[in-house]
Amino acid sequence: MKTLVLSQNFPPASGGSGRWFWELYSRLGDNYLVVADEQPDVEAFDAQSDLPITRMPLYSPQWGLASLEGLKYYYRSYRRLRKLVKANKIEMIHCGRVLPEGLMAFFINKTLGVPYACYVHGEDLEASALSRELNSLTKMVMRSAAKIICNSHNSAGIVERVDNSVMSKVVVMHPGADTNKFVPLAQPDTGFLAKMGWQNKQLIVTVGRLQARKGQDKMIEAMPQVLSVCPQAHYVVIGHGECEQLLRDTVERLGVQAHVDILTACDDDTMIKCYQHCDVFILPNRTEGQDIEGFGMVLVEAQACAKPVIAGDSGGTKETLIAEQTGKIVDATKPEALASAVASFLQSPALANEYGRAGREHAVSQFDWENAARRAEQIFNTIAD
Repeated sequence: MKTLVLSQNFPPASGGSGRWFWELYSRLGDNYLVVADEQPDVEAFDAQSDLPITRMPLYSPQWGLASLEGLKYYYRSYRRLRKLVKANKIEMIHCGRVLPEGLMAFFINKTLGVPYACYVHGEDLEASALSRELNSLTKMVMRSAAKIICNSHNSAGIVERVDNSVMSKVVVMHPGADTNKFVPLAQPDTGFLAKMGWQNKQLIVTVGRLQARKGQDKMIEAMPQVLSVCPQAHYVVIGHGECEQLLRDTVERLGVQAHVDILTACDDDTMIKCYQHCDVFILPNRTEGQDIEGFGMVLVEAQACAKPVIAGDSGGTKETLIAEQTGKIVDATKPEALASAVASFLQSPALANEYGRAGREHAVSQFDWENAARRAEQIFNTIAD
């Protein structure tokens, strides 16, 4: 079945959902056409992709129809999408989110009869719930969808709270990790550690956008307590985003400049080496207003590198790990809880190694992309039926 994958979020732009779609659909054969947002400097990425990619403007600050700006956005998007659907004989549309992509597919469905499925990541529905109009549009789109694909059971629970009448369409499909790329190191790369200035350091790593729900600020606040018992501890924050200056200000306020690095321009090779050399990986996620972490792919990637992981007790991150076997779940709103969990691994390398070995097995058996692609294909076949 010729399928159009419609997503604003897609590489080379960073982001977990975009990477999920790239990793998944690039493994599913040539029956898929990706329509992604126009971005600067995408030519090289698109040219080397075996997955056909068409670019069109998909970003808009207005997801509703009540404003003239929103109406123009959806009208222009609909016209472009309609041409692509007809020209490529598209039989199914997979939407990266319910809004705005799902609403575009809704209009295509009502005019051309092409069915569609929508991905749900959790935080997207929580954000829409803040607006009566967006909440109504969300329900309308989900009720006409052929399938609703949730990235976690937590996200499925959010769908149920928004509109329990659509639960018969809901399926949970976790993102995965490339367990052939995210692998443990046999020996540390001393040259890399020297280059980064991390010799003889105990590394704590977070990978993720610099935004409030990711919780990097609370981990920075936990560093003085960690350093009191583990003086070689060093926190590495990888990502970029709106909270960068807040994080840098927090580092300076606490006087931990020598013990925290914030890397905002980190290529994939360097990022993987950071995973591989850390002593513990942490995603100190929390609920921030209506904003939650729907799943947490980075936790799976860290486990694939045989690292113990720590996650906040919010959203769907607990579904990435086996509590007290491959990682720990903590109240990430409390720096003292983060410090205690981190120190438990830094002070006991044997415990960290035990969790890391179990994490590698867990990541390979449950989240390897090849296995995830096969499960996705089974789900997509049920939509076609």
